[in-house]
Amino acid sequence: MTAPEGQLDQTIAARRYGPQARDMDLELRHLKTIRAIADAGSLTRAATALGLAQPALSAQLKRIERALGGPLFDRGRDGVRATALGDLVLERARVVLPAVSELQEEAVRFARTRREPRPGFRLGATHGPLLGGLVDRLMASAPGAPVTTHTSWSERELAASAAEGRLDYALIGACGESPPPEPGRLAWAEVARDPVLVMLADRHPLASRPEIDLAELAAEAWTDVPGDGCFGDCFAAACVRAGFTPASVYETDTASCVHLVQVGRAVGLCRATFPATPGLVTRPLAGTPLVWRHLLGWHPAARAAVHAPTVTAHARAAHADAVTRSAGALDPLGHNAVAGVN
Repeated sequence: MTAPEGQLDQTIAARRYGPQARDMDLELRHLKTIRAIADAGSLTRAATALGLAQPALSAQLKRIERALGGPLFDRGRDGVRATALGDLVLERARVVLPAVSELQEEAVRFARTRREPRPGFRLGATHGPLLGGLVDRLMASAPGAPVTTHTSWSERELAASAAEGRLDYALIGACGESPPPEPGRLAWAEVARDPVLVMLADRHPLASRPEIDLAELAAEAWTDVPGDGCFGDCFAAACVRAGFTPASVYETDTASCVHLVQVGRAVGLCRATFPATPGLVTRPLAGTPLVWRHLLGWHPAARAAVHAPTVTAHARAAHADAVTRSAGALDPLGHNAVAGVN
């Protein structure tokens, strides 16, 4: 006599997910995996987000399901959907993961406070002249205080490091009015707001112009430094509004950008703090289609937060100095190329 179909399914599930199949302990990384699958809505997208091959993620999910005693997701052609058990686990994960993250941040801040009796400054920044100016001013104003630096192309990495207590301050940039990363965990102050300038070889046909319309550069190749903000999208949108799509954009380090412009292979995008460089001129774009905001972020509960007003003031002074020394402060033709800088 055979069992009814529903009873048979329950029997198979019991054998597959029963107590004897629980061969591992649940860890935080498993909860993060479950949450990533639910957020992505499919194993394929979740595997991409986690940097895993899909078969590896599928195998990991099966082990997690065995440990928890049942399937967490129903799989279909349209993706995955959480089961009742999956909903329960996800509800707990949404409480546990932020709590553990907050505990880790507090522990790191507490441990470093006890290890560092002297006030110090751990600074992180994207590449540019402001970091050096800020370091100089902090060392001059607080002799003996340790100052360490870290640079990265990733604004998100720097913000996360400040939020997690590995940095005291993150000096980054944001395009236009886009919000900075970690808005709920960090406090942010605007250091300055610059127009984005175009960088040309000094022999370029438009180099003698005091101002250049973006549409006049439609046939050019472009070069810019990398980043994980929205600047690339904002630049592409500005070009579309000007009536063209960039033929090519070389994303590379600052030295390579400068070289490509100097030899006439591309035109570049830069901020008002870009230092004066032989063979180059910078010019404002008509109508200021792109704006760059320099931002300073810190964790409001960190020990270093008490110095935030002072560090912000030093960063603003470093910006003013950098603009004065920049390529666009006063070019050889006597044009003011950074009009409109706040």
